[in-house]
Amino acid sequence: MKRIATALVLALSPVILAAAEPAADTAWVDQSRQLAMQLGGQLKAELSKAIAEGGPVAAINVCYLRAPEIAAQLSQASGARVGRTALRVRNPSNAPDELERSVLEQFSADLGSGPVDRPLEAVFEIRRGDAVERRYMRAIPTDALCLTCHGKVLAPELAAAIARDYPKDQATGFEQGQLRGAFSVVWPATPLSPVP
Repeated sequence: MKRIATALVLALSPVILAAAEPAADTAWVDQSRQLAMQLGGQLKAELSKAIAEGGPVAAINVCYLRAPEIAAQLSQASGARVGRTALRVRNPSNAPDELERSVLEQFSADLGSGPVDRPLEAVFEIRRGDAVERRYMRAIPTDALCLTCHGKVLAPELAAAIARDYPKDQATGFEQGQLRGAFSVVWPATPLSPVP
């Protein structure tokens, strides 16, 4: 289900509320979708390979080392800030900002109300003076691969590796279909085009 999330804007602080508005479907949205799918695809491929070759503990290294590298490469190549966030994070540096939290809460409610036949997305343009920042988010539903490291029951050696690498982990106890998190793409503020 595609979301152009006007309702989410209302939940924001007054400073952002006055500046945020839903965005029209433009070329930057398509580019954002591609970046989110690239991050998700590369990460899933590396996680699957790591689990097949070295078991679930090897997957922790992929998330710990490779996920930030992949996101940094996509960010550098695109000029956007590409990453992941969640309501319950494993890595504290992935904590959501206020807008992301509002979107994540809506995604969670949508997934909790029954099957969704399309990806959940949110798109915003945020005015900052004479410039506009563009933001895109795409929900990450928990699937079978996610449950390996984020499910309710973890192998003891996996739980120990998570505790070692992520002492403030909040990202276990998920069930298939729940919201695991979201891909987030933020385009830096650029000057507004003059209206003809």
